[in-house]
Amino acid sequence: MNHDDSIKVFLIEDNEDDAEFVRRFLTAGRKMPFSVERADRLSTALKRLRAEKYDVILSDLGLPDSWGLDTFDSVHSAFPDIPIVILTGLDDETGALEAVHRGAQEYLVKSQINSRNLVRVIRYSIERHELLVRLEKSLKEIKTLRGLLPICAWCKNIRDDKGYWKNVEEYITELTGTFLTHGICPTCYERLREQHTELLTEKNAKEE
Repeated sequence: MNHDDSIKVFLIEDNEDDAEFVRRFLTAGRKMPFSVERADRLSTALKRLRAEKYDVILSDLGLPDSWGLDTFDSVHSAFPDIPIVILTGLDDETGALEAVHRGAQEYLVKSQINSRNLVRVIRYSIERHELLVRLEKSLKEIKTLRGLLPICAWCKNIRDDKGYWKNVEEYITELTGTFLTHGICPTCYERLREQHTELLTEKNAKEE
């Protein structure tokens, strides 16, 4: 998202009335400011998206120069780092749902759009997309752990590429930004239970 206070929305919509409704819902008396730019053709949209950075794309599927899922695929393949929300008519919900399966963040039926649900979907789509990007980045970094890592046979600390010894949790957190939670696996739980039972048996035997 932009570092200023506004959310930059790019609207791909050829219907003037639908575009005006969206613009009005996002700009009229909102505490959170939105800036909305629009293109009525896919070709124009792609050119503008290459020239400027936006936080989210709202896109109709039916345009003068593109139709259906081809519209979504063209935008998503060219700009995979921008979350896309599909705007659709009641007769095209199947296509909109398929677009979600292909990577769109959400879809809204035009006749059911209001200011509240439009803003909510935009905000959640941006947040969800940013979360997915961070997750994918962490997974890629985790994969770099493959190979040989110097590890102490006694304390199990790992030596990083700068020569410092760190515990495994600290090393993974610094590398990936992932924080680990703690628990006991079934095998270790059973082992601890057996050890506890043995200690109680020995204690009882001594007391007798």
